[in-house]
Parts: sequence; structure tokens; C-alpha cells
Amino acid sequence: MEKRILPILQVGDVLLSPDILTERFCCDYEKCRGICCVEGDAGAPVSPDEIGEIESALDVVWDDLSAQAQAKIDQQGVAYIDQEGDMVTSIVNGKDCVFTCYEDGNCLCALERAYRKGHTRFCKPISCSLYPIRAKQFGDGTIGLNYSRWDICRDAVAKGKEVDMPVYKFLKEPLIRRFGADWYAELEELAETVEKLKR
Repeated sequence: MEKRILPILQVGDVLLSPDILTERFCCDYEKCRGICCVEGDAGAPVSPDEIGEIESALDVVWDDLSAQAQAKIDQQGVAYIDQEGDMVTSIVNGKDCVFTCYEDGNCLCALERAYRKGHTRFCKPISCSLYPIRAKQFGDGTIGLNYSRWDICRDAVAKGKEVDMPVYKFLKEPLIRRFGADWYAELEELAETVEKLKR
């Protein structure tokens, strides 16, 4: 039977690749230990508003950051423009996010840890919460969402298949935080339609 190729999908003013609905993903932190915060060639995408929130939280998390991270922030600030022209969090040694910290050998986000302890109102950039979805804003206001495949997340893919967790369901909370509950409800309806087309 020929496999049906799904076109780019749309919910409101958001375009999304079909694999966000069809692929499986569920972070397996016990295996990866947060390696996505320390691998890669650029920081996490951030908006101007998020930069302001991060700067407001900086005093709270400062002592949790490495000396190298502190020096990098002193030198260029909490964010910079990468080779693709995107504003991203500053990084150390060409890969580690400056907000990386460690606890019992596990990599954590200093911003998120402070938030969960009730010390700050800002959790972390929405791009981090949405991963493995990456968002791109276009000039006409449309937003594109793509599923980013990264080899270091192979354990998350395996676990997602094991527990039958679609990408969009795994990311329900951050998707609602970014686009709203009504938008997510429309996404769920679209996912049901796509599932019927696959049968």
C-alpha cells in the first residue's frame, strides 16, 4: 500500500509539519541527563521580552552559573545574534548554554530550577520548553513549527514509541502556554483527522 504523504498543516496562523502529529517523542531524562543544554552550536532562541525576563532573574541565578558562564555574560550579555540571524542565549565553549548548572551529575537549567523553587516568575525560554519543536516567525506574522530531529534525542524517540506519545501531546503544556488552549483544542481535532487519513 502506498504511504500517504501529508501536506503542511495549519491551525490559525500557525503552519506545522505533519510529523509533529505523527511522530512519537517523550524525554528520557534518566538516560540523556539534559544533554540538549550542553550540545549544539548555538544557544536557545529568545525573544526581546524573554531577554528582559532573563536579565531580571539574573541576580537570583548568578551564583548557580559557572565562572566561564558569568564571564561570557559580562562580556556579551545573556544573548547574542547567531549565524542565522536569530537572537539566542549566550553559550560557553561554543556549545554550553550559559544557564546550564549541575546537580548530582545531571544538567539542569538554572532559570528553571529557580522558578520551580519559587525564586523567580520566569521559567525558561519558550523555545526550550517547546523542544523538539522549533518555531520560526515569518514576515507576514505566520509562525512555522517544525519537528527537529537530533541524534542525542534517540532515547526520547524510543521512549515515545514505547509509550505511544505523539510529539504534540508530549508538548501539550508549552504549546498551550505559547498559543492558547483554544488553539491546542483545534490542533487535537486536526490530529484526529490526520490519524484517520493514516488508516
